[in-house]
Amino acid sequence: MIDPFGRSINYLRVSVTDRCDLRCVYCMTEDMTFLPKREILSLEELDRLLGAFIALGVRKLRLTGGEPLVRKNVMWLIERLGRHLGSGALDELTLTTNGTQLAKFAEPLFAAGIRRINVSLDTLDAAAFGRITRWGNLEQVLDGIAAAKRAGLQVKINTVALKGVNEHEIDDLLAWCGREDLDLSLIEVMPMGELDTESRMDQYLPLSVVRARLERRWTLDETDYRSGGPARYTVVRETGKRLGFITPLTHNFCESCNRVRLTCVGRLYLCLGQEDSADLRAPLRASDDDAVVGDAIRAALRLKPKGHDFMIDRRSSAAAVPRHMSVTGG
Repeated sequence: MIDPFGRSINYLRVSVTDRCDLRCVYCMTEDMTFLPKREILSLEELDRLLGAFIALGVRKLRLTGGEPLVRKNVMWLIERLGRHLGSGALDELTLTTNGTQLAKFAEPLFAAGIRRINVSLDTLDAAAFGRITRWGNLEQVLDGIAAAKRAGLQVKINTVALKGVNEHEIDDLLAWCGREDLDLSLIEVMPMGELDTESRMDQYLPLSVVRARLERRWTLDETDYRSGGPARYTVVRETGKRLGFITPLTHNFCESCNRVRLTCVGRLYLCLGQEDSADLRAPLRASDDDAVVGDAIRAALRLKPKGHDFMIDRRSSAAAVPRHMSVTGG
């Protein structure tokens, strides 16, 4: 699949549910209104639709949410998708999770063919974790990470840098990841969806500032390693672990974008930071012919923009796009 700017699209991120068992302050409001279940694609429909993407050239598939592991019977879908790993049609099947359900699902995920997961974790302070997630339990997540490691999963930690919230902890998080043999990616807060507490400007912490602070203690060696996503990686010489920077605001990564995002209702978003999208649920439900679905996917790719327009400043505090991060899965 090639977009209008000659970029090869081989990476699909799929939100299997918009629901989550946490309410992180940068992601959603506390009193969220979730999608009616009748609008959400069944697991069988997701399996068919994702198979169509793989047939067209998607080589990497990441399942997201909301929290993907709260979707009922989601392991059925994951096990079905594992067949594409066995056939060689898919290079990697992976998952982004908040970690709350990992103690239960770590071993089944490994058995299904997943080898690498991302876990969202913004603090190691239990009280701060409760404030950021609104009602999360830090020990539950740490137990999940430990279970994932025991199961053989490679774990990368994703941390959103939040001004005045966890910026004083990032150094400690990096040290903890070194001790736990975990890679770490830092992420700038993205202006998506309206919040009910504070403005994005109040949350925004440029990663250029974070990196300068970290380099007072750590030696960050440049590397050409790429995971297929937007992170630019360094290697922390003192720990040997990777440290990634995802910088949609201070340095966007659009020129090398290789991905599109599918929501749980079958809407394909061509860019995280734009509203360009296409409805794939209608052609999926209108015909049993996968060629019809394939044609709809190809037509949608023609809508992919050159890049996003994320911006945060005092003059424009409104979200760059109205949908919350949980809709498209980050």
